[in-house]
Amino acid sequence: MTGTGIVARFDDLVGKRVLLTSAGSFMGPTLAAAFGGAGCDVVADPRDLADPAAPDSVVAEAAAGGPIDVVLANLGVPAAAATAVDQDDESWLAMFDHLIHPLMRLVRASLPAMIERGHGKIVVLGSSSALKPIRRSTPYATARGAQLTYVRYVGVEVAAHNVQVNAIAQNYIANPTYYPPELVATERFRKSLQRNVPADRLGRPEDTAQLALFLASGASDFMSGVVVPLDGGWSV
Repeated sequence: MTGTGIVARFDDLVGKRVLLTSAGSFMGPTLAAAFGGAGCDVVADPRDLADPAAPDSVVAEAAAGGPIDVVLANLGVPAAAATAVDQDDESWLAMFDHLIHPLMRLVRASLPAMIERGHGKIVVLGSSSALKPIRRSTPYATARGAQLTYVRYVGVEVAAHNVQVNAIAQNYIANPTYYPPELVATERFRKSLQRNVPADRLGRPEDTAQLALFLASGASDFMSGVVVPLDGGWSV
């Protein structure tokens, strides 16, 4: 992503140290390119954060090169489909082990230094599946909903320290984890898109990147604990 207009609007990000988690999946590649293009020092960590010790290690290693100004909590896992009756423990717990527990640990490890310095941004890449109930998506959407609730509460908790914690609740955005090219190319998907998304198109990864840049910049300093839907009107 090379849009010079975006770089110009978020020039206060130049030189900021940005930790991007799970950099090889979900929105990782797009965010790495966007924040790198905006002049940030991007630490793009590819590790799976399901291991309870991993988030602390990721934050400590990133901070060894300088204070972390922005954390992009990019956490994604293929959605598990199940009804309440046939839900098994393993797939239910897996959603929380990949989406909510790593988020709590990342935030817990990142906040002390941000609070001490009196500034910092945490941007969570979430899902609007938690905002609009759909059948057979309960385990995934519940974990995503827990993420959004966590963001709201932590955002309020740390706002007085000039630390902003916000989330992007996206859906129908092209990305390799949920909307890969082979799925998007099918007639069934195109019909679903027309039926469900008022914008009548699939969102571009750049749509997410621009919003993430805004939430990471000084332009969002008076926003904290906010969940921003980004789904072409799907969740309205």
